[in-house]
Amino acid sequence: MKEPIGFERLSGLIAFARAGSLGSYRAAARSLSISPSAVSKSIQRLERHFGLALFTRTTRSLTFTAEGRDLHARVLILLRQAEEIEQLAKSARSEPAGTLRIAASLPVGLHMLAPAITEFRSRFPKVMIDLRLSDQMVNLVEEGIDLAIRIGELSDSSLLSRRLMPYTLCCYASPDYLARHGTPLHPDELAEHETVNLRYQGSGQALRWPFRISGKEIELLPPSAVIVDASEAVLAAMAAGAGIGMAASFVAAPRVSRQELVPVLSEFAVTRRNITAVWPESRRSHPAVRAFLDVLIEVR
Repeated sequence: MKEPIGFERLSGLIAFARAGSLGSYRAAARSLSISPSAVSKSIQRLERHFGLALFTRTTRSLTFTAEGRDLHARVLILLRQAEEIEQLAKSARSEPAGTLRIAASLPVGLHMLAPAITEFRSRFPKVMIDLRLSDQMVNLVEEGIDLAIRIGELSDSSLLSRRLMPYTLCCYASPDYLARHGTPLHPDELAEHETVNLRYQGSGQALRWPFRISGKEIELLPPSAVIVDASEAVLAAMAAGAGIGMAASFVAAPRVSRQELVPVLSEFAVTRRNITAVWPESRRSHPAVRAFLDVLIEVR
């Protein structure tokens, strides 16, 4: 007769799956809200039960053994099935409740999701929002994320998706800067101005500014004296009078409404339709995901 799987062994499988996906006990502990030693002990008990080493450990790295790699893939399937069971049970409830885990970049979180969260919580007070802001791409399944908002083309076709509102990429500057230096009338005149640019944290590359000129989209890379790696810093520098910069309309909108920034070269601005909400198949019937998407579209 097969021995039924116990709670302790299930905990070990969860710790093993998370440590293998995230690459360290410390990261797994943060994800599970437990201590690194608890993760380590749980995996050690699992290894003793199996009679196998699951990881090769050094002071700097954590790598799978051959057996560990094969078991990790199977455990991920098991945990995904467990999540689907949980979501089916949740969907039977008429009112959204529980925790909704959302991942997004910092600009999207601040300027797009914050207003939607406020409205959502007023309608569905039984849902707690766990918002995780980072420019790093997260694996929704492995990290237990219910919904992510991404900018750019999608690479993971296994996720369910829904296109959100379009926005424009436009140049902005402070009224003070324009009063001192004048307003450019064509993108070619940017070479005569101070500019502030964004450097992507992931690639280290500077943002190439898109413009629509004579019906065609072209890209320029202005010679910027100020380059920062966070979009909020670009906005702050522009508002302080450092020069002309480029930003998404939904990011710049609060400062424009406060008259801290003014659109520049707006007739050359380009429209983008690449903001997408994505969620795993296991969250298809998740009532809080559906409700939040409805509020997000309504608020925007």
